[in-house]
Amino acid sequence: MEYTCGYSSPIGEMTMASDGIHLTGLWFDGQKYFGSTLDKEREELPEHRAGEDIPVFGQTKKWLDAYFAGERPMSRPPLAPKGSAFRRQVWELLLAIPYGETRTYGDLAKALSGEKTGMSAQAVGGAVGHNPISIIIPCHRVLGSGGQLTGYAGGLDKKEYLLKLERRERH
Repeated sequence: MEYTCGYSSPIGEMTMASDGIHLTGLWFDGQKYFGSTLDKEREELPEHRAGEDIPVFGQTKKWLDAYFAGERPMSRPPLAPKGSAFRRQVWELLLAIPYGETRTYGDLAKALSGEKTGMSAQAVGGAVGHNPISIIIPCHRVLGSGGQLTGYAGGLDKKEYLLKLERRERH
């Protein structure tokens, strides 16, 4: 069984998903690939009781509240994103990008390929774009080769907001 619950962020409504223990999804409502990893059978919990019934929802709300308040959240809720081994590998790289910093798709491709050649920034971009846990797995911290804002499933306006929020906290 999978559970969902809403969250109101300053830049739009979001939907959280959980297997009852881990956070399995966090999407801006209506974003590209919204709910792509959700089970067909799920229970939608009202926001006011979701943290009581599914503790990871309460943990996620606290993390997001701190993040949107301009704080650097310390401990992430337990995560269990669903995806291929390659996508999960890319998402692990995203988790390693420090708060307030960015990387390019090419940087991630190089990190994955190591000494091997042939890993494409496009393949990495596909995995980044299918990240099912927005913000907490920070796909917004990935930029194009020239440092330009490119692709964000939630919309470039949201990506820009998130990057500015993190930069503001650093100064």
